[in-house]
Amino acid sequence: MQHIRSSNTFSGAKLPLRPMHVWGIRARLQFESRTRDLALFDVAIDSKLRGSDVVALKVSDVVAAGTPRRRAIVIQQKTGRPVHFELTDQTRQSITRWLDRRPSYGGDWLFPSRLWPGRHLSTRQYARLVKWWVRMIQLEPSAYGTHSLRRTKVSLLYKKTGNLRACQLLLGHTKLESTAHYLCVELDDALLMSEALEL
Repeated sequence: MQHIRSSNTFSGAKLPLRPMHVWGIRARLQFESRTRDLALFDVAIDSKLRGSDVVALKVSDVVAAGTPRRRAIVIQQKTGRPVHFELTDQTRQSITRWLDRRPSYGGDWLFPSRLWPGRHLSTRQYARLVKWWVRMIQLEPSAYGTHSLRRTKVSLLYKKTGNLRACQLLLGHTKLESTAHYLCVELDDALLMSEALEL
């Protein structure tokens, strides 16, 4: 497990979580019975949405006929374009448990605000939660943020397949260059993939 470093000066893109980090955070949230936080964490990992889109999700976006969907589609606030995402069995289970306990004042918001009835969880509070989650497993909070959760699955997908187009579709980017920049794809990465090809 990576431990907290003494320096608090991290700049640039926030690091994606590794599988061991995801499992560690899930285990802690389950152990502490933080039902909402676990659902929020799982949805953020699966959806690969920006923080502003994660907190603005509605129950109707991810649930149909009382059952969490296997796939969902939402319109991104930043681009106005639709983006598709999957909901794994783990996430569907955590959503179900959360919906059983979600306060009645939440309206259709999947993650309603506890301070402002009728509104959803704020992006600022979501960012605070992410910092707290990574601190729980002894990671350096300044190295991670809401974009860490957005990048986690696509970073793993890119490392395994090198398929930048698939990552672009999952992130909802309009340009492939944006995806390459977002995932910090460098020339060395491109050359390594090219060298692995045999014609």
